[in-house]
Amino acid sequence: MPNATLDFQSFSITPIHAYSDNYIWCIHTEEKAWVVDPGDHKVVEAFLTEHKLDLDGIIITHHHWDHITGISKLTSNRQIPVYGPSHPKIPEVTEVVNEGDQLNIFGLQLTVLFVPGHTLEHIAYFGITAAGQPLLFCGDTLFCAGCGRLFEGTPAQMNHSLQRLTTLNDETLVFCTHEYTESNLKFALEVEPDNTDIEAELSIVQALDTSKQPSLPTSIAKEKRINPFLRASLPQIRQKLTEQFGVSADTFSEDECFAAVRRWKDNF
Repeated sequence: MPNATLDFQSFSITPIHAYSDNYIWCIHTEEKAWVVDPGDHKVVEAFLTEHKLDLDGIIITHHHWDHITGISKLTSNRQIPVYGPSHPKIPEVTEVVNEGDQLNIFGLQLTVLFVPGHTLEHIAYFGITAAGQPLLFCGDTLFCAGCGRLFEGTPAQMNHSLQRLTTLNDETLVFCTHEYTESNLKFALEVEPDNTDIEAELSIVQALDTSKQPSLPTSIAKEKRINPFLRASLPQIRQKLTEQFGVSADTFSEDECFAAVRRWKDNF
């Protein structure tokens, strides 16, 4: 994969590709690194070796295997903190964090946001760089043009978590953990066939895919324009839901609209 590193004032962020479509985000200086949701220790170790970096810590968003499997190997010969939610499947967490807790990585003050839905304990991390750039590490809650499946939470929980994220600054860069963008955009066009922003974004993402470039990070502003899960209660989407399910969506609550779009996507 070509260099996809984003450089900030005191650190950089690079995606480490894992499995078929995971990104393990690495926050690093020229000497030290933290990783987000390391599902595969081998690719992390290879990146650290290639760039001569010492691993200083790990942050976790939720307990699914593709986000946590690498933790035990990465910590077996290192005395480093592991920040994450409380869950029996993540015994390696040394610092349990909850809503409002904070941690500092290379001067970036991250605040924990509780965003249940994909799983019940799911958290995200939000911070603003010294230069004023807001950043969000959101695990599997929000994807570019999509959102995580509801493995444990309710539609209402997930919808409320997503709507909470839309209140962040529009310029917030969103570091999702899966490269699902192209398939998500194709679904989004089914939901909103007249949305020219979605059509334009799909062309961009297909070109990125051809050149093996990641489509991420996305931004809150972009997601407000193209993500059907953030737009589910708009009149044009209610109309498409009525056509799709054969029942009037005009009286649906916002949570019911979200649930219907999620159900549609699950069978797309």
